[in-house]
Amino acid sequence: MTNYAILLFLHFTAVIVWVGGMTIMHFAVRSAAVETLEPAQRLPFMAATLRRFFLVVIIAIVLLLITGMWMAHIMASVGRLPSSVHAMIGLGVVMMAIFGHVRFGVFPRLQRAVTAQAWADAAARLATIRKLVALNLALGFLTVAVAIIGRTLLS
Repeated sequence: MTNYAILLFLHFTAVIVWVGGMTIMHFAVRSAAVETLEPAQRLPFMAATLRRFFLVVIIAIVLLLITGMWMAHIMASVGRLPSSVHAMIGLGVVMMAIFGHVRFGVFPRLQRAVTAQAWADAAARLATIRKLVALNLALGFLTVAVAIIGRTLLS
């Protein structure tokens, strides 16, 4: 069980980094940037911040996949996986797909718009990212709720 505890620690650390990072980006960094910076400064700042944050998220996702699959394998080897684990896997896959769309679909368009100083287009791309991050944030909190109370509710 020591290995399982280490896997669980690493798994939750990755969750904290991803969900906590989205919380900070959505409610603190974005709000402060809107409050203090004009579009010509705000949009490049947000693009640069997101570029760095997305690298951290990719690492967190890789860690989540490795530790999650490993823990599921351990759990399956001693019995059936609880419904809560299936729910977490499903929610996690949806979150990763949304992130993939943001990172590899919308974000490159934001970067191109910022490079071209097309502020209206960049603002529209950033607004799309903000909405998708808000959705992923809600899904992240739901996944944490399933992890904490799911066994009781979904047994």
